[in-house]
Amino acid sequence: MIIEVDGLAKHFGEIEAVKGVTFGVEPGEIFGFLGPNGAGKTTTINMLCTLVRPSAGSARVNGFDVRHERGEVRRSIGLVFQQTTLDEYLSAEQNLRFHAYAYGIPAELREKRMTELLTIVDLADRRKGSVRTYSGGMKRRLEIARGLLHHPKVLFLDEPTLGLDPQTRRLIWDYLLALRDQEGLTIFLTTHYMDEAEHSDRIAVIDHGRIVGLDTPIGLKRSVGGDLVTIAAADNQAAAAEITARYGAEATLRDGTVSFNVAHGAEFLPEFVRSFSQPMTSVMVRQPTLDDVFLHLTGREIRDSELDSQEQLLAGMARFRGRQARR
Repeated sequence: MIIEVDGLAKHFGEIEAVKGVTFGVEPGEIFGFLGPNGAGKTTTINMLCTLVRPSAGSARVNGFDVRHERGEVRRSIGLVFQQTTLDEYLSAEQNLRFHAYAYGIPAELREKRMTELLTIVDLADRRKGSVRTYSGGMKRRLEIARGLLHHPKVLFLDEPTLGLDPQTRRLIWDYLLALRDQEGLTIFLTTHYMDEAEHSDRIAVIDHGRIVGLDTPIGLKRSVGGDLVTIAAADNQAAAAEITARYGAEATLRDGTVSFNVAHGAEFLPEFVRSFSQPMTSVMVRQPTLDDVFLHLTGREIRDSELDSQEQLLAGMARFRGRQARR
């Protein structure tokens, strides 16, 4: 394992941002950390990158302990933050050169590596341009190049496409997947975008500071229990009761519809429509998505929990910092 995490926890006052998470990441893997804002994703990544000291538990990155071998950990990793940390008054190559100096990259390797990475992320022709003239997608690509400049073993991406339009997000992922193959990277990704999480080899679903599911995207979808059938009936309550009684399926009422899971939904549907006693106004069957996985694991949709989770965490951190300031 290139990342080993055992019982890792972080408290901000009475708020437990991360509650004893345990997992491992294989070399060369894209490992997704999926959850709403405020679920503990960024706090976990900050502990693994030695930016925040754990309250409990242990973690090793590339064989180095995040508490006691912080310098070795930092030399082993690249990190792309949610918010840009580029100096926008410098050019792309000046930003990269400053990073190269900080990591002690020899001059004979520095320029070659800079040119190589700027070419990969399609910024070679803008290398001398001021970063303040860059679009959001260009800045993100430059940050990814900067994070890879010193040949890290692990690249940490904290919400790497946050705030970008869908087309730019797809382009960023084209570059990342190419870089993974060319560099032999391990990528640790935090996200609340379901389509982005699909790029992962495995996904850990985190909610309220706990990991509630961990598997491949296909394995997580299978855990939901089959294809999802959604109907709208004249009497949804009666329809849900009939579904449970006849098929033994747990029916969920939400937004004027009734949903339940069955194996082989396409084969199930014709007989269901013919024999169901309640009048239906619509019926649909589809394979489960990661949205369905989150709903299955937590009892709510990921977008429903974002604001509440974030407000709780920020309030707890504010109280914690207030007490620290008074000491």
